[in-house]
Amino acid sequence: MDLDPLALSRAQFAFTVSFHIIFPAFTIGLAAWLTTLEGLHLATGNPRYRRLFAFWLRVFAVAFGMGVVSGVVMAFQFGTNWSQLATRTGPIMGPLLAYETFTAFLLEATFFGVLMFGRDRVPPWAYFASTLMVAIGTTLSTFWILANNSWMQVPLGHAMAGPDAIPSDWTRILFNEVLWVRFPHMLLAAYLTTAFCVAATGAWYMLRHRHHAEARTMLGMGLGLAAVLIPVQIAFGHLNGEYTAKYQPSKFTTIEGRWQTEQPASLVLFAWPDAAAQRNAWQLSVPKLGSFVDRGNFTSKEPGIVTVPKDDRPSFLIPFYSFRIMVGLGVLMLVIAWTGVLLMALHRFRDPGRAPRWFLWATFLSFPSGFIAVLTGWFTAEVGRQPWVVYGLLRTADAVTPSLNGAAALISLLAYVAVYALIFSAGTLYIYRLLRAGLEGPGGAPTEPGEETGVTPSRPLGAAGGGFEPPAATSAPRHDLV
Repeated sequence: MDLDPLALSRAQFAFTVSFHIIFPAFTIGLAAWLTTLEGLHLATGNPRYRRLFAFWLRVFAVAFGMGVVSGVVMAFQFGTNWSQLATRTGPIMGPLLAYETFTAFLLEATFFGVLMFGRDRVPPWAYFASTLMVAIGTTLSTFWILANNSWMQVPLGHAMAGPDAIPSDWTRILFNEVLWVRFPHMLLAAYLTTAFCVAATGAWYMLRHRHHAEARTMLGMGLGLAAVLIPVQIAFGHLNGEYTAKYQPSKFTTIEGRWQTEQPASLVLFAWPDAAAQRNAWQLSVPKLGSFVDRGNFTSKEPGIVTVPKDDRPSFLIPFYSFRIMVGLGVLMLVIAWTGVLLMALHRFRDPGRAPRWFLWATFLSFPSGFIAVLTGWFTAEVGRQPWVVYGLLRTADAVTPSLNGAAALISLLAYVAVYALIFSAGTLYIYRLLRAGLEGPGGAPTEPGEETGVTPSRPLGAAGGGFEPPAATSAPRHDLV
């Protein structure tokens, strides 16, 4: 059996990046949520925010650790599987990834210890500053990773020294229109992912008649933030489409699903391709709407897939359908968020007995929507870029390590699958146990009296309601060892 090292290396990187992106998409927003809770507690003195902070800090610790582990593996593959990519683009990609370590990851790691164990060891303002530094660190990490990936998507500010790309203008690499559209788009996606996780958790506790006051806070803040951010995210999504049309016609035409150039162009909603005939075997489309979505008018001429050479076309199905799943989930999240804001304005969640259970179930079941939208958006961007690893400069087939054999690629892929299955299933199970245990924590003892009825205690919280603490001696895993 002849094993293709290129196909196996692509499968391996796709597997590891799909796992990895789940955790930063959650922890980026969660770090900002923790900072918000700590700031609200300092400003208002309301112990409810402190209890929510302590609860979500446990979840953040586990998710952060899994994100770090999976990220290290991805960087490792640049040397083992993609050495030609590292060699030919190292002068640009190397510094960008190094800047992430120096300015972002180091910042996160420095203040992460204070965040986890410094509640009773530093003044309140210093603890809040630590939560803020962790949130800034996750944001900077996002920026440098998107700077690197955006250069791979649309290489700008470089010169060629033989086969190697070298930087010629760092300001163009770091301040081009592509990066400053994609970076906010990814950051907003992370915030929305966390917002729906928080709202879904609040909905679940309301359905189970637990922690009503805290659950209402989670539901209100999560859906309220989503209601504001989703329209902004849609605007940045449209800007992403504009840069794609300008710089990546192969990806753009595939996402659009039009084989032939049209004027005016229809908007293809769903289709099944017939690549041999260079048309769609069937499709559901809206006449003229494609021109309006792409150019803002109903008469513009829009290119088809046939305008791209066959060797430069990505596969049709993944980017075409991934894009539609992402957009469909965005619309669904918008409907849920705006409906929730309306119900809150009508005070439908004030009385636990009158809370609309149909909406609570809809919100709870929407918790994976952000993760799926992020993954499908990433699939659209990465698969749509093929067959290029650096668009227009380096093909994926030319970036793989020349000496890599199929057996070694298969063994490493199977090893990653086994390790990820063990570690991340255990981590996910533990996060589930934390969420199921509720604000009482793994030990099972309520954090504050009156919590189950939603009555807010008047006394200030001490260490028990604050930062990250070892749980009581139970059969639950020790989260201070994570």
